[in-house]
Amino acid sequence: MTAISISDQEYRDFSRFLEGQCGIVLGDSKQYLVRSRLMPLVQRFSTVSLSALLQQVISGRNLELRVAAVDAMTTNETLWFRDTYPYTVLADRLLPELAALKRPIKIWSSACSSGQEPYSISMTALETQAKRPGVLPSGVQITATDISSSMLENARQGIYDTLALGRGLSLERKRAFFEDAGNGSMKIAERVKKQVAFRPQNLMGSYALLGRFDIIFCRNVLIYFSPEMKAKVLNQMAMALNPGGYLILGASESLTGLTEKFEMIRCNPGIIYRLK
Repeated sequence: MTAISISDQEYRDFSRFLEGQCGIVLGDSKQYLVRSRLMPLVQRFSTVSLSALLQQVISGRNLELRVAAVDAMTTNETLWFRDTYPYTVLADRLLPELAALKRPIKIWSSACSSGQEPYSISMTALETQAKRPGVLPSGVQITATDISSSMLENARQGIYDTLALGRGLSLERKRAFFEDAGNGSMKIAERVKKQVAFRPQNLMGSYALLGRFDIIFCRNVLIYFSPEMKAKVLNQMAMALNPGGYLILGASESLTGLTEKFEMIRCNPGIIYRLK
């Protein structure tokens, strides 16, 4: 067996480990994904082979390696203002409606990756305030979480290269909400950043320390989970919402057969869910 090969049994063992750690279901024949994501760790941790690295990860003897492996497997690309409609609904309907609470509107971006989603939410709130002065007297408080420590650190820095800036971000928003960071990169403006707090969170764990929210973004995350894990996450999110709070899923995701705690609302375009 070569240094980059793994057996079917090793793949099955690692798949069970990964699902138990963070809910992600790899499915069959994704050995190539494991190889591409974890091979950089073989050299970093001075391991003789990928097979040996997997054995160490599963055994749990090296906590740093275990964290690094989960981190590598859960890092996903993301976009600014992905699918557009959630941010339109947020600006035109949810923020004005929830402003009646007479307190900061609390929003959770539950798998924030490198920060594009929570910063898009923050920019939407600032644009809403600019277009409709007085509509958000108490502003918004955005909690952004991810299981990946490296993604959270990147998000906190708020510096993006040309490629990342080109994925869903208009020229007008670049000018309004970013500053030059040199070498073709740009840094998110402080007024956008100060509305967002980043913290680690495994969606398979308890949400009790996060507090309660008025809106939860859980977009393009459930697709990686088994039905049982999806139901667990959704029911926990229902408990993390304030009465009448809203849940926003990815465009291809649905609650059908998973939970009865939400009612579906058609927004034209798009669908959101409200806690019953």
